[in-house]
Amino acid sequence: MQRLSGLDASFLYLETRSQLMHVIGLIEIDPSTVPGGYSFPRMRSELERRVSAIPTFRRKLDNSLLNIDHPVWIEDDDFDIERHVHRVAVPAPGGEREVADLCGHLAGQTLDRGKPLWELWFIEGLADGKIAVMLRVHHANVDGVTSAEMLAQLCTMTPEPPDLDSQQVAESAGGTSRATMAVGGAVNYFVQRPIAMAKLLPRTLDISVGWLRRSFSNTGMPAPFRAPRTRFNAPISPHRSIAITQVSLDDVKRVKNRFGVTVNDVVLALAGGALRSYLEDKDELPDRPLVGMVPVSVHGLDEKDLVVPGTNKVSGMFTLLPTDRPDPVERVEAAAELSRRSKAHHAEIDGNILRAWAQFAPGTTMANLMKLYGDRNLAASHPPVFNVLISNVPGPDFPLYFLGARVSAVYPLGPIFHGLGLNITVFSADGHLNIGILSCADHAPDVSVIANGFADQLKVLLEVCEA
Repeated sequence: MQRLSGLDASFLYLETRSQLMHVIGLIEIDPSTVPGGYSFPRMRSELERRVSAIPTFRRKLDNSLLNIDHPVWIEDDDFDIERHVHRVAVPAPGGEREVADLCGHLAGQTLDRGKPLWELWFIEGLADGKIAVMLRVHHANVDGVTSAEMLAQLCTMTPEPPDLDSQQVAESAGGTSRATMAVGGAVNYFVQRPIAMAKLLPRTLDISVGWLRRSFSNTGMPAPFRAPRTRFNAPISPHRSIAITQVSLDDVKRVKNRFGVTVNDVVLALAGGALRSYLEDKDELPDRPLVGMVPVSVHGLDEKDLVVPGTNKVSGMFTLLPTDRPDPVERVEAAAELSRRSKAHHAEIDGNILRAWAQFAPGTTMANLMKLYGDRNLAASHPPVFNVLISNVPGPDFPLYFLGARVSAVYPLGPIFHGLGLNITVFSADGHLNIGILSCADHAPDVSVIANGFADQLKVLLEVCEA
């Protein structure tokens, strides 16, 4: 039995029928490289073998009415691969649009909390003969770094099936004990929480005062609730729109080297340009820069005396996006300067503060408040916290094979929230920058326009490099 951290559990409490808290990996594979040829039953059997060495995929939630703390993970003794792995075919002609529509439909479905919180779909019938694999995992189970590590466990550098790690096979979340769960939860709630609160309050006060001072002097991250309103900042429904695109990582690095910035700066500039073009075409471009929230991994960060265990080890950095700059070169330079300013500010903040405060998340109360917030459309009654969530996750720069099939692309897709209905996630792998965009179909059914904007913006910057 392993208790969830407050941050991991918060993704459960935040989830409603409209606000779905799972992350998605859309993998394009070439079935012609599979030893012995592609066969869905054979692929599912090999996946079952590999899952036996991935403890995260074998654990499920458990809770008790007497437990006043967060739920726990336990081993699923009735694990059945057929309840998690499915196959489906896209309608003709099997192009990118058909794949995106199907994935958007699947992305809008909740995961069954009575079994391990993941599922995988083999999507056949693509026009180019390839197969798409859609993996959905609840955010309580993974963050950006752990999802990349999970991909590494499912993929190999050669088509041949790997040997399994015997320690991972033997690892178990354990069984359940209602008494232990209740007593441990009471100790955490009544003893450890007050001590942690006493330590957190003075640190948090210092951070808040410093943030406000920096924000109003324009020397740090923008403060929450100061973003301009866009069509993405509205209450959301369960309907999802998805778009994917791929650009050359070498081209991105050419721009990076030309302007003396980082890859992440170029990504922010491309996103700012694509969003500017999208909103400008709809005559909805705000006169102020949009505000992006960039998740920052705190894996390996010294946790000092804060008790913050769990899978999700992430903080967040706010930064302005140069959507107010019409010139692409100015956008790159501005994105780099704004990012440097935000990074310097974020570096002064203890990265574990968010995780530490999440330990106090009240489960039932938080879930009911979130449902009320969504049902009453309260996201429309206050300024947006930020406009868009932008993640950049580095991956392996060499070829990968998924169950023996050569991987041609890996597109990540993150969750959206009421009032924060646009997520852009970037994953670099094998010489490409893979970009996944997810939004609410009721507000932005045409996010493919934003995806195309990345290539358009990069093309303009490459022309500047050549000149």
